[in-house]
Amino acid sequence: MTDHAALARQLIDDNLYLALGTADADGKPWVSPVYFVPQDYRHFYWVSSPDTRHSGNIAARPEVSLAIFDSRVAVGKAQALYVEATAARISDDELEQAMAIYNSRLDPERHFTLPELQGEGLFRLYRATAVEHSVLIRGGDPEYGTGADSRRVVALD
Repeated sequence: MTDHAALARQLIDDNLYLALGTADADGKPWVSPVYFVPQDYRHFYWVSSPDTRHSGNIAARPEVSLAIFDSRVAVGKAQALYVEATAARISDDELEQAMAIYNSRLDPERHFTLPELQGEGLFRLYRATAVEHSVLIRGGDPEYGTGADSRRVVALD
């Protein structure tokens, strides 16, 4: 029997980028690739300019979706994690702790500093908090396949 929760954790651990799905106040969708740092498989951090389209969308509508996958695998071999989440810019009260989490996955010369992430700094730190995780089930999966690709909800406690 496949351990889908272990697969979800592996996808988070093995990948550096996620596809961030947002929508503006009118519901117009947008997807952006972002470098991310996970915390406890439930929180996903990234740095962006507050002037980007996805950052503006999050300010207007905090519900987001994430997709984490390796785009280099052969057709028919894909594994993917889908995450429904809520996202927000990190408040100044939480910024130092969240910045330490984000910097933990970066090479030291790439670390962000507080002045870069607040005030006149060009960037802000964001966090998506998972509401639901699910994994891709390929149509030909011997246990759960139905002929067409689907997804299966997993608990990552």
